[in-house]
Amino acid sequence: MNVNLGIWDKLSRVIIFLLFLAGLLGVFVWYLPLIKQNQRFRKELLVLETKIQEQERMGRHLKLSIDAVQNDPRTVERLAREKLGLARTNETVIRFEGRK
Repeated sequence: MNVNLGIWDKLSRVIIFLLFLAGLLGVFVWYLPLIKQNQRFRKELLVLETKIQEQERMGRHLKLSIDAVQNDPRTVERLAREKLGLARTNETVIRFEGRK
């Protein structure tokens, strides 16, 4: 026995489809704050990783400077001349004053 429900069959399918869409929309709205928070965390992580790389680069530069001062006598001599104004015997040091 075949019963033809006509429009009611089509309406029930449309209602089921609309309920499914409403469920998907509800899940999306439910997780939207988490998605935004995740995006903020990713941006913050990128900024922090950039700062870490910069600090590591600065650390390597400082380590090379320390090694140069400890192991290279020419570096020590250059620093003594620049910072302390020292000179070798029989050298004349001329300093130019900057305008104020």
